[in-house]
Amino acid sequence: MTTDGADPRPDALADPPRHLTAGLAWSAQAEIAESPRWDEQRGELLWVDTMRGIVSAWDPHTGGSRSVALGQPVGSVVLTRSGIILAAVRDGFGRVDRTHGLRLIRAVEQDQPDMRMNDGACDPQGRFWAGTMELGAAPGRGSLYRLRHDLVIDRMLDGVSCSNGIGWSPDGRRMYYIDTPLRRIDVFRFDGVAGTLSERTTWVSIEPSAGAPDGLTVDDEGGVWVALWGGGAVRRYAPDGRLDMVVETGTPIVTSCTFGGDALDVLFITTGSVGDGAGDGVGGSILQVVPGVRGRPANRFAGI
Repeated sequence: MTTDGADPRPDALADPPRHLTAGLAWSAQAEIAESPRWDEQRGELLWVDTMRGIVSAWDPHTGGSRSVALGQPVGSVVLTRSGIILAAVRDGFGRVDRTHGLRLIRAVEQDQPDMRMNDGACDPQGRFWAGTMELGAAPGRGSLYRLRHDLVIDRMLDGVSCSNGIGWSPDGRRMYYIDTPLRRIDVFRFDGVAGTLSERTTWVSIEPSAGAPDGLTVDDEGGVWVALWGGGAVRRYAPDGRLDMVVETGTPIVTSCTFGGDALDVLFITTGSVGDGAGDGVGGSILQVVPGVRGRPANRFAGI
């Protein structure tokens, strides 16, 4: 299953993964809910409805929510250290006004109207990483970009098909990355000072019957949680690459996950109501489970 730090025991002797079931947190009625992000300062969950171009915030204590339309597809959101929301949208990187919408900061691939930005996250030093994909996920058309503190953009990877989940190990020395059609989680050696990648290897491969890997998050023990589009589940892989836990969602289109709540002990899971997830009453909702491990506060952008 893995090529980096794999459990040496035969499968017959390996501990079976623990199975959990997620419950409903919020009936978001999204088309494709994505990029969940816990804002510990406000005590609310941010998320996007990708192709509808909507950023939403939900307060689990009051049940209240609010949304803002950006006028174009949005792949992901991050928070800045000053509390501002930034987004990776179709046209590039932008700033989100919680009332009035989007102000584009830096354009990305605007000369290619069939491309859009997708998933993204901030590294521990506060740079915003996000990738692109062709609207039909044509192979090799996308790239992975890095928005620096001074708002300069660097292209960090080429030949990407569907740039998706990004996360860092607790010590900041490894970056996990998903290009969905490859059906695997890759790991890079990460230089936090320079913000550079090296030594890419396959960390975990996902069997086709399990669905396609989408968004991911890393918990405070170094476990990697990956959402499985078409697989109806979120999996946790232990730091050594062993399949450790499986969260069943009751709907096939599972897009991403993050830890939140006052103690960062709730795993929030985003889902979609498209394709096989349409009409099942669960797809498009925000789900939750308390898995017995905690997350870490989301890295925030340091430049604004």
